Amino acid sequence: MAGPSDTKRLSERTRLVLGGRKPAEQFGFVNTPIYRGSTVLYPTYEELKARRQTYIYGTKGTPTTRALEEAWTDLSGAAGTVLVPSGLAAIAVALQSCLKAGDHMLVTDSVYRPTRQYADGVLKRFGVETTYYDPLVGAGIADLMRPNTTVVFTEAPGSQSFEMQDIPAIAAAAHAKGALVVMDNTWATPLYFPPHERGADIAIEAGTKYLGGHSDLLMGLVTANARAWPALKETFDLTAVGAGPEDCFLALRGLRTMKLRLDEANRQGMAMAEWLSQRPEVKTVLHPAFASHPGHAIWKRDFKGASGLFSVILHPLTERQLGAFLDGLELFGMGYSWGGYESLVVPFDCAPYRTATTWNPGGTALRFQIGLEDVADLQADLAAGFERIKAAG
Repeated sequence: MAGPSDTKRLSERTRLVLGGRKPAEQFGFVNTPIYRGSTVLYPTYEELKARRQTYIYGTKGTPTTRALEEAWTDLSGAAGTVLVPSGLAAIAVALQSCLKAGDHMLVTDSVYRPTRQYADGVLKRFGVETTYYDPLVGAGIADLMRPNTTVVFTEAPGSQSFEMQDIPAIAAAAHAKGALVVMDNTWATPLYFPPHERGADIAIEAGTKYLGGHSDLLMGLVTANARAWPALKETFDLTAVGAGPEDCFLALRGLRTMKLRLDEANRQGMAMAEWLSQRPEVKTVLHPAFASHPGHAIWKRDFKGASGLFSVILHPLTERQLGAFLDGLELFGMGYSWGGYESLVVPFDCAPYRTATTWNPGGTALRFQIGLEDVADLQADLAAGFERIKAAG
């Protein structure tokens, strides 16, 4: 099987199956195997002197890493991809590639909290100033930019609170003033939101989530357009923070079924969110695909789907009621990740660390990750939990 020479004409589903695969180079084996190694030998002095090898050292890549890089670059519509050991490592490498001492960065106030901690800790220590902005600012981001603003960091939807950002409008304003747009695109993945097509110069995804899909992988992926790629690649090469070969192999395996799993997460998540919206215990559902969501029009315009992650606001609970609800759940685990096959729930409160906006939902906030269990079983589990709330009142 030689495979098609031009995959651009094929659907994403087919490209996910084919991406990065070269069976002819792997003795006919379907999957690119795990290449473990540091040292690469050169047959002659001339080739050593010229670094004339496809792979020159373990930190510069192997056939395993290259297969995933090529597949993800194609999926994202990017100039290139680097693979790192975690989502937070992806954020760090991406920002290091486009910031220096004396620069100013704008970051959405709804950002993933470790991003905020990295900006306020490491970047501040190295002379980068960060200002947080209202995620709903849109084109108004132009009014917040300074002569030394080099990066606008976005995340859509917002972590936990699910505000929708107008990425094309923000990108147009940022680019007009010479800044780069960096986006955390983990919730949607490139399948549901093509980041570079919508204006992001650098896109970050935690492969830990839907790419891995089985809660047994830590990985981050960073893609860049032609403008941002040279600096990203140079930073990656100089820091040598590459993902391990076993993790790349697991990610490649997950890639083949990612669309099927993400589409099912979309369907399952919507079914659960709709059911929750009808429950008397639920005050608000924070899901961009809901017509009642304030950012629904942006989601409908820019996104191709929704993942299985969303939040709800319950009518206020006491700590005793919340504990009774959560501790008795049989199918929902409590844990700080998502994108796997299992359902999860965690309570949260953004108020202590928001600085540009006020978080006051008027109730108890829960974030749900909907997995691949039967929806009726999940609903029954939550219904029993709601009964425990009444009993604990």
